[in-house]
Amino acid sequence: MNSMLGYIEKHPQEAQRLVGLNYDQFKQLIKQAINLHTQTQSEVELRKTRIIKKGGGRKTKLSLEEQILLTLIYLRQFTTFQLLGIQFDVSETTANDTFNYWVPILGKLLPPSLLEQVKKTQMITKLFKNF
Repeated sequence: MNSMLGYIEKHPQEAQRLVGLNYDQFKQLIKQAINLHTQTQSEVELRKTRIIKKGGGRKTKLSLEEQILLTLIYLRQFTTFQLLGIQFDVSETTANDTFNYWVPILGKLLPPSLLEQVKKTQMITKLFKNF
């Protein structure tokens, strides 16, 4: 178990500060997000042509709960993917890919105001790159 997830499990009162949700809301969001993820994966699986049998390939380093937590921490803290990678013991690219996978799923479950902040931040970053 990741130290961040373990910390929230041991100190549920700190969930609000870390992810912007109280512990019960956090657990409920995880449950709903995993259900939506499972539904999405089963739809993809129906359309997929398999080359490698199911269960083959490299296993993910982070559990689904840890992936969701990584995304929520980014949305709350707006830290860099490099720091998220260090916190969750994954590469910067994995942290970025994880975030980009879970944002549309969480977008269906979270209020739009939180996701709009991320879009605005990404637009500002693109504008600064142009200068």
